Amino acid sequence: MQEQNTTTQIDADLSQAIGQVDNWVDSAVKLLPNFAVAIVVLVVFYCVGAFLRFLVHRYLNRRNRANLGEVLGSLVKWGVTLAGLLIAATVVMPSLKPGDLIAGLGVGSVAIGFAFKDILQNWLAGLLILLRQPFEVGDQIQVADFEGTVKRIETRATMINTYDGQRVVIPNSDIYTSAILVKTARSMRRSDFDIGIGYSDQIDEACAVVLQTLKAIEGVAQRPAPEVLPWGLEASWVTIRARWWTNSLQRDVTHVRAQFIEKVKVALDEAGIDMPFETQVHLFHDQTDETDGERGVQREGWPRGKKASPRARWKAEADTKAEVSGDRQATNTPRRDRD
Repeated sequence: MQEQNTTTQIDADLSQAIGQVDNWVDSAVKLLPNFAVAIVVLVVFYCVGAFLRFLVHRYLNRRNRANLGEVLGSLVKWGVTLAGLLIAATVVMPSLKPGDLIAGLGVGSVAIGFAFKDILQNWLAGLLILLRQPFEVGDQIQVADFEGTVKRIETRATMINTYDGQRVVIPNSDIYTSAILVKTARSMRRSDFDIGIGYSDQIDEACAVVLQTLKAIEGVAQRPAPEVLPWGLEASWVTIRARWWTNSLQRDVTHVRAQFIEKVKVALDEAGIDMPFETQVHLFHDQTDETDGERGVQREGWPRGKKASPRARWKAEADTKAEVSGDRQATNTPRRDRD
C-alpha cells in the first residue's frame, strides 16, 4: 500500500515538472519573433556603432590625433551597442520598463566602479591626457625617475622608450597626477657647463676663449646667442659658466655637450689658461693628551717651548691611578711613622 502511494506521488511530481517545461517551451515559441527582432536590433546598433567609430577615428586621424580617435571611437561604438542591448532586452521582455533597466544599470555601474576602480581611473586619466595633450607621441618627457620618448598613449598606460633602449609602462593615473617635464615642448633647449680657471688668469681672456670655442661648434644656435659669464669665486679657482642653446632632442644636447668639453679643454691649454686641481688643507688634531675631549682644556697641537711632550691616553690614566694610590697610602700611614 505504501509503495503504491509513493509511485502515485512520483508520477504526480513528474507530470507537474513536464507541464512546467511545456509552459516554458510554449513561452519561448511565442517569444521567437521577439528574439528575432531583438537580434536584428542589436546587430543594427552594433553596425551603427562601428560606423560611428570609423568616422570618429578617420576625423581625428586627419588631425594627427590617432590615439584619441581610437579611444573616443571605441567609447562611441560600445556606448551605442549598450543602448541597442537595452532596447533588445525590452523587445524580448515587453513587461520590462526602460526606467527599470536604467536604474539597475546605475546600481550595477557603482558596483563595477568599486570593483575596477584602478582600471577606470587609468582609463579616464588616459582620455584626459589625450584631450588636453600635455605631451604627444614622440615627445621626450621625464616622469619621476623615468625619462625617454613617448611611444604610445593607451587607455590604461603610456609607453615610454628610455634612451638606453628599455620600455617603461607608466599608468595614466600616475602621469596625470604627477609633475611632468616635457623636454621637447619647445624646439630649443638651453644647456650650462661650469669651468674653473686659476686666480692668476685673466677672467675676460678666459671668457673670450671659451665663447669663441662655443660658437665654432656645430649644433650651437647663434640666436639666442651663446654666452660665457663669471659665476663664482671658489676656494681654488674662479668659476665661469658657459650657456648655449641647441635643438631640444636629447641626442643633439648630448653630442654638443661632448664636443664642447673636448674642445674647450684644448683651447684653454693652448691659451695658457690654468684649470687648477682642487686644493685641500688637512689639520690633524692631537689626540694623545689626557685632556682630549675637554673643549676648554685640550690642546690643538704640540706644546711649545720646554713643556713636557703629550702622553698617550693609556699612560696618562695609569699615572693618574698611581698618584691616587700613593696619596691614599700616605694618608693611612701612622703619625709616628711619618714623623
